Amino acid sequence: MSVEDLALDFTVPALSLRGDLPARMGFDYKSLSGINPRLVCVHLSAYGRDNERAAWPGYDYLMQAESGLMHLTGEPDGPPSRIGAPSMVDQTTGLTAALALLAGIIQARSSGKGCDMDTCLLDVALHQLGYVASWYLNEGHLSTRQSRSAHFSVAPVQTFPTADGWVFIMCMSDKFWLELLKALDLMPLADDARFATGNSRHHHRRELTAALDPAFRRHTTAEWLARLAGVLPVGPVYDVAQALDSPFVARSGMIQNVPHPEKHDLRVLTSPIKVNGERAELTAAPALGAHNDELLGERAEGAQVRRG
Repeated sequence: MSVEDLALDFTVPALSLRGDLPARMGFDYKSLSGINPRLVCVHLSAYGRDNERAAWPGYDYLMQAESGLMHLTGEPDGPPSRIGAPSMVDQTTGLTAALALLAGIIQARSSGKGCDMDTCLLDVALHQLGYVASWYLNEGHLSTRQSRSAHFSVAPVQTFPTADGWVFIMCMSDKFWLELLKALDLMPLADDARFATGNSRHHHRRELTAALDPAFRRHTTAEWLARLAGVLPVGPVYDVAQALDSPFVARSGMIQNVPHPEKHDLRVLTSPIKVNGERAELTAAPALGAHNDELLGERAEGAQVRRG
């Protein structure tokens, strides 16, 4: 694709390169704006383009390590751990770049002037610290790993063992706390000073967990979901197979069959976005080189017309 072809639109392809390469390759706004001032160039790198690490390569897990996310993940007595889902920083940075691209296009359409849009893996990883970062920056409070994947400041918000697995409970208010006690048949705990307020429950989380665990173990995960769903925020803790084989997920349409020449029963996760209540219908990508004759033939014909 030539620079002239790129200049026909508002954007150039988002670049996922080391931060020092776009300018050297002529793929930045300064290099391309003379051709089309409305171009929006989106740059996604490991550490950014304007600092001493611009030439450094980098990957998702490195960002989790350096940003503090690994320090916050896992059990308190275990080692720092990466986030369970693969490449979450990569994916989140891609979404951030897409948002930047849309903002740049809106600006270019209204002003006639494009720009460079930058994001990088480390910046996005740091941004995901959220209020944990605000607590440290303003109060010096250093958050640490929490047992049972618990919330940093609210209890009970954590996993609990059932007769055959685990559930996650989120009592984010006194109302939900009292509803939980009713369901567990533990109303006497409502009068326990240690658990009277959200703040006191947080400070006595260990004792609270010990008091609730035996009650949760009396019933299965399915039984607890039937009893608590719609009453307070609750969810099952599934493995990957249970999550993807869930009847609710099947009814949601998040899994689609996409026939492929090499696998006619190919199943994939589809877009999480609905437009007017409908999900996009996916199709298999063409095989490598499937359109070479068509595309190269058109390009060759175009070159002959220009030479003529």
